[in-house]
Amino acid sequence: MENKLFEELVLKNENRLYRLSMSILKNYADAQDAVHDAILIAFEKRETLKNPDAFGPWLLRILVRVCYKELRRKQRFADAPEYLQSVPSRDNPYADVEMGALLDSLPVKIRTTVLLHYVEGYSVKEVAQILRIAEGTVKSRLSTGRTLLKEKLETTEPVAQACRG
Repeated sequence: MENKLFEELVLKNENRLYRLSMSILKNYADAQDAVHDAILIAFEKRETLKNPDAFGPWLLRILVRVCYKELRRKQRFADAPEYLQSVPSRDNPYADVEMGALLDSLPVKIRTTVLLHYVEGYSVKEVAQILRIAEGTVKSRLSTGRTLLKEKLETTEPVAQACRG
């Protein structure tokens, strides 16, 4: 893959990358680092991608792995103080504080699946490929996500009214 094509495809997917990393890591600085790391890994391995049409899901799969690796690293150092505050991005679902709170209430694996399907618009099959899980698992996580969000909306009336209109 040529450098110019790689650059165009990264720029085309840039907002999607930041939204996904922010939804997993919930920290602006960590999300930026994860996106940069994923782009670097993709650049180094760009010759392994045979079909440029699969670039978006391929890059998202790399990003998910980088984000999960960062979460594991953070869990090992959970006692260390958090010096950096999360800065909300203008171009993601977390810009709406109430919607962000609802998404944050979901477990990370369910939140990632919901975000990829409902926010990014990937099909169940594509989400399964990105996350390297079975389609049935994607459907199960989406169902669980919808159930949890419905419960949260029913128990939090002001949020429910804001989300409905």
